[in-house]
Amino acid sequence: MDKLTIVVSTDNHFIVLLAALLKSLEGNLAKGKQLHIYIISDNVTNRNKQRLQSSISAAITQLSWVEMNDVIPKGMQLPVDGSSYPLNIYMRLFIPYFVPSTIDKVLYLDVDMIVQNDVSILFDTDLSNHVLAAVLDPRIITFNNNWGGVFNYEALGIAGDTRYFNTGILLMNTAKWRAENVTERIISCIENNKKFANYPDQYGLNVVLANQWLELDPRWNHFSTIDPTVKPYLIHFVERKPIYQSYNYNADFKNTFYAYLNQTAWKNFQPIGESSRYIKKINNLLEKFKKKLFPTR
Repeated sequence: MDKLTIVVSTDNHFIVLLAALLKSLEGNLAKGKQLHIYIISDNVTNRNKQRLQSSISAAITQLSWVEMNDVIPKGMQLPVDGSSYPLNIYMRLFIPYFVPSTIDKVLYLDVDMIVQNDVSILFDTDLSNHVLAAVLDPRIITFNNNWGGVFNYEALGIAGDTRYFNTGILLMNTAKWRAENVTERIISCIENNKKFANYPDQYGLNVVLANQWLELDPRWNHFSTIDPTVKPYLIHFVERKPIYQSYNYNADFKNTFYAYLNQTAWKNFQPIGESSRYIKKINNLLEKFKKKLFPTR
């Protein structure tokens, strides 16, 4: 497979993260491979789209923009939870419906990531018997984790020691996903269990696909909050992002992020204050309130 299909989702606030991610993907890709990146746009401005386009290597990377409202298939509604996460976190659920049906394997990545290895390796994973492959969440590990697990696992009839994956990186078998109506089942699961869905999309994916996912090497989703013992294949900036002044985790990870960002149109970017982070969270909640009032818009 010479052209790899990858899907991401971003808004204007996080497009700077995406810029660095794309450069890291290009910088570690095997010779002869190419990337087709589908970007689900949550009101990204034309100026930022142009800046991102100017930052990539056209010989390696093709960008296809898809508006968020065009991603959701007719007849499907987003679950509206009470968290401050943006609605675009749900866009990963619709990937098998908007990428061409001829593409049977897609890699989804959160934008708050930096790749340090060749992602084409992942596309060699045998997914014939699985809907997706993912990495165990190192903070939660099992459903019965009393901090962030699936708090109603007993009522759902699922064993407490069931392994729990993080949804920041998902290698998808799109045909099997569609055949098993995974999206509809996840949306229904979240709607019926909102008070337990602390990480809404992650809750739904883990419950619906409990014991049915393929576990990837943990180096493919190493959290920035954990100092590594070996070099990670992928750094995931959970919690504080390196674009904020308040980032206080592994300094080497932050330096790696800015090394890639400085190869883009955002090379003079300066870390921003906490007020911007809180304003974004408030705007996320307002968008969900509007969606609750006007669900069809």
